[in-house]
Amino acid sequence: MAPDNKHELASLDIGTQVKNLRTHRQMTLQDLSRLAGLSKPNLSQIENNLVTPPIATLLKIAMALGVPIGHFFQESSQNSGVVVVRKEDRYGIAKGPHISHIGYQYEPLAYPKVEKNMEPFIVHMEEREAEDIVYNNHRGEEFLFVLEGLLEFRSGETVVQLNEGDSLYFDSSQPHGYRGIDGPAMTLVVIYKPL
Repeated sequence: MAPDNKHELASLDIGTQVKNLRTHRQMTLQDLSRLAGLSKPNLSQIENNLVTPPIATLLKIAMALGVPIGHFFQESSQNSGVVVVRKEDRYGIAKGPHISHIGYQYEPLAYPKVEKNMEPFIVHMEEREAEDIVYNNHRGEEFLFVLEGLLEFRSGETVVQLNEGDSLYFDSSQPHGYRGIDGPAMTLVVIYKPL
């Protein structure tokens, strides 16, 4: 890489951007390592600006953090009071092979705004057997609205079947999981993450 290009990349302060996004999303270095399929030492070097990640590595990090790769090259993120994401600008994040067992794909709906308490997504959940549901939990609350298909929600002893047009609101700190029934389901999900 030419010296001028190295200087331009350094001026973007990608490592600090990655670290700020990760901490704002309340993710540990281990969480990001697992989601991006990268080693913790490598991520640490990137966050401390000791190494400049190649585009392929930065793409994995961007996908794991739920931002487009272009986020790292903007002069400033959209942190104004209003953020618009046009339909044609939405992008899907397919969970990669290292976590494909989760069985969903999501499209972030407000990705340009970094500092926010809510994370809205369109989530496509694949059909699977009940024993194949992968459970997760996180701080905050979650709202789900079924746009298409039939969905099963499970949390502890609670099992709820949701049809198109049904909605659900719950404490997301409890382990929970979903599955499409008789085909995939498409939902609108809004996650509230207290600061």
